[in-house]
Amino acid sequence: MQRLSFPAMTGVSLIAMATALQAQDATISQTPGTVVLDPITLVSDGQESTEATGGVTLTQADLQALKPADVSELFSRDSAVNVAAGTGPAKRIYVLGLEQSNLAVTVDGVPQFKDSWHHGGSSFVDPAFLKRVEVEAGAAGADSGFAAAAGAVRYETLGARELLTDGRTQGGRASLSYGSNGRGVTASLAGFGVYDGFDWFAMVNTAQGDNYDDGDGSEIPGSEASNVTGIVKLGYEFEGHRVELAYEHSEDDADRPVRMNMNLEDAVYPLKLTRDTLSLTYTETAPSAMWDPELSIYLARQEYERTNFIEDRAGGDFSFDATTVGGVAKNRFDVGVGTVTAGLDWAYNDYSIDNFGDTDVPVHELETLQAGAFVQGRFEFANGIRLSTGGRLDAHRFSDWTGDRRSDTGASVNATIAYEFAPGYEVFAGASRTWLGYDLGEYGYLHARDSSTVTADGFEPATAKNYKLGLNASQGNWTGNVTLFDTRLDGLANAYYPALDNSEEYRSKGFTLSGNYSWGSGRIGASITKADVSYDGDDLAPVGGEATPFGTVATLFIDQDIPQYNLAVGASVELADRLSGDYITDSGFAEAPGYAVVNAYAEWSPAQYQDVVVRLGVENLLDKAYYERSTYGRNLDRDVTPLYAPGRTVTLGVSMDF
Repeated sequence: MQRLSFPAMTGVSLIAMATALQAQDATISQTPGTVVLDPITLVSDGQESTEATGGVTLTQADLQALKPADVSELFSRDSAVNVAAGTGPAKRIYVLGLEQSNLAVTVDGVPQFKDSWHHGGSSFVDPAFLKRVEVEAGAAGADSGFAAAAGAVRYETLGARELLTDGRTQGGRASLSYGSNGRGVTASLAGFGVYDGFDWFAMVNTAQGDNYDDGDGSEIPGSEASNVTGIVKLGYEFEGHRVELAYEHSEDDADRPVRMNMNLEDAVYPLKLTRDTLSLTYTETAPSAMWDPELSIYLARQEYERTNFIEDRAGGDFSFDATTVGGVAKNRFDVGVGTVTAGLDWAYNDYSIDNFGDTDVPVHELETLQAGAFVQGRFEFANGIRLSTGGRLDAHRFSDWTGDRRSDTGASVNATIAYEFAPGYEVFAGASRTWLGYDLGEYGYLHARDSSTVTADGFEPATAKNYKLGLNASQGNWTGNVTLFDTRLDGLANAYYPALDNSEEYRSKGFTLSGNYSWGSGRIGASITKADVSYDGDDLAPVGGEATPFGTVATLFIDQDIPQYNLAVGASVELADRLSGDYITDSGFAEAPGYAVVNAYAEWSPAQYQDVVVRLGVENLLDKAYYERSTYGRNLDRDVTPLYAPGRTVTLGVSMDF
């Protein structure tokens, strides 16, 4: 471990410096102005590093300074992750060109639903509540969850005990901002405290705005911000035990386009999306080497509701929901040279699709049931070798809308090994084979189909394969990583008409390269990702869905602390190359232009009010007209215009801890 000392910092300066340590899980020591950096290694202290194999980590300090308004801004400094344009309900997250639903996504350990609809987004996460984000790209651990085809995304939300400092027993946080270009007003309020063994945390966040304009000044219909999110956590600690009850509610209610990921027409219709999650978790506050358990049960529900606007045919209304109940029981064992995590997980999912308007097509009901056992070891050996390896065995049952039921069982294995051949230099190689069960795909796709849709007789469980090879380096005040990757997804669900069947192979292969350098009061970093994405061996057109053409995407950022003025400033650049070729034009699409987008911010904490932070942010500083790489492309055959990203947006906000 290296210890880097910087000039003494105050309030916002310390936060800004920590934020500048992009892609590092940095900790702040008790000595003012000292930042302790852990080198990028595959395994350290019994935990894997996502950055060590080309993934992404955002710490609480990163999130506090970035203050992302949505998931696009959340991942704006990471070239491996790209988010489609549009408002919240339209945003789809792609990792190395593969859609987020192909990763095991959890919020505080609770698995999230796959995509409900091929024209909708893939994430309900409100960045205002987050304290940490990890994106594990490629081979994921067996304890990452069921069907981690192309990796895992782990979101962790805020809580009382990590926010209370200096012996305080209660506190709060409030923020208010106003943004131009339709962003409108965003406000949040949180309260938290501890009493004896009890702790509590409650927070609400809302964003209300208007339609935004793109860089050419054209208004994007149905793009207004209109969401409310709330979270409550109640914890109790006694005799080394901890029990926590958590409830989260998210709601987006506004007029939206019929197809949220396309600028197909100006008409908009009322659409309401809600998500509710209730979970109960047990952990130990003073675990031993052989007893470090986590037990959780959860209940979640997701709903889409839109009134019928087309008569005498299916697809006019938009009414479907999904409910899941499940649990996880696991324990981590310290075995001297590392740790071994073993456990069980299960989930029952119920889906209901009633999107057939005034036709006589019945409601479509689907069910899945999964139960699995897993073990994952993470080891550090004295000879410089680090190893992460494990496996899981899962049983999966699928019941479709016709009453057809099928069951199967499959195994998943993974292994990644690294060798530190010189101080601060590590090479690694990894591979995984993952059994995914019966892939349900975008179950809301049934909304536009009739009762003749069936499940094909030969419908089988899907599988995934991941391969990685790379190098990590940490020397002095710089770090770097290069990762070569190859991910293959076979047997995912295809279009639902005339039959639900298995698709051919999706594949993403390429490399990621990242580097960071610090000079004490600031830091600069860059990353570049190139991914060739194909379907059944052919280059993929920009049609959205399970995968999207990625090309080459790069990011560059810089942060500078100015302690004498209690000021921190920074900027970032997002770049993408032009997508061109017969594989695009022959599919009826236009070639996608490249783009370069600049974002900047400044934060100031008044000397007499250290708990107050004033922030000025500018997104798309140069007012560039562009659509993000993962956005549904320009379809010439169907006269579909992409959802362009917002033009220049200026936001002024203030936050206060009390």
